[in-house]
Amino acid sequence: MASTLTTTNHSRDVAGLKYVYPVLSRRAGGLSIGINFNTNNACNWRCIYCQVPDLKIGAAPEMDFQLLEDELRFFLDDVLNGDFYERFQIPAGNRVIKDIAISGNGEPTSLNEFDRAVVLIGEIATEVGVLPQSNFVLITNGSLVHQPKVQYGLKKLREYGGEVWFKFDSATEAGRRLINNARQSYQASLENLMLSAQLCPTKLQTCLLDYDKRGLPKEERQAYLDMLKTVREHVSLRGVMLYTIARPSMQPESGWLEKLPAETLNAFADEIRQLGFDVSVSV
Repeated sequence: MASTLTTTNHSRDVAGLKYVYPVLSRRAGGLSIGINFNTNNACNWRCIYCQVPDLKIGAAPEMDFQLLEDELRFFLDDVLNGDFYERFQIPAGNRVIKDIAISGNGEPTSLNEFDRAVVLIGEIATEVGVLPQSNFVLITNGSLVHQPKVQYGLKKLREYGGEVWFKFDSATEAGRRLINNARQSYQASLENLMLSAQLCPTKLQTCLLDYDKRGLPKEERQAYLDMLKTVREHVSLRGVMLYTIARPSMQPESGWLEKLPAETLNAFADEIRQLGFDVSVSV
């Protein structure tokens, strides 16, 4: 259990555990403790920028809750009281737990007992003093927010001071099919986004990339801005996070993908700010 953590190394196996893994996160700005519910590399979407190898369509497998508890307690103790930072050569400025993030190799809300898992993680992190000082994040494509188990989980996440990072890469049907291979319609996703914001503080996370030298198409940009105008009429968002690809995709479309330049992201961010949203940019 020794390596060097960087913002480009997001291996789920780096700590040698099944469910828990450390990440130096660009968006979080420090050490993020990831919780991987989808240990079978299964997701209900197939985003073309996804770094998960052997990704398959499906749901999270049944959770071994005792193992999750044992791993999380062990790992938090190692970070808080052990020599984790030294072993992994974490820079001094990043030696702080910025968040615990439910994320991993697929859509985490597809876990059969998602709400139970949220409560378990929240209880342990609170007991050892990580929460509420650190953030508690759910990274999700939001496609299952309409399900009662997910809604209850979001309510519990809110009780622990957490927030939802809701993936919304495109506001057009064509863009969603291309980027996310999503079967859910734009309208259904929009309704789930607004429901999420009602249940728990929610940020949008949007991956912008250059597909086949197209840059950021005007129609995609305008549709996204129109979507935000609709959202602000109904709910408040905690912010919008724009980012571009940082690591190679493991999907067949990998060779068609390139990073968008920082000036393109920053220009789009300025347009979004003019609508009254807080925006962060990661390149």
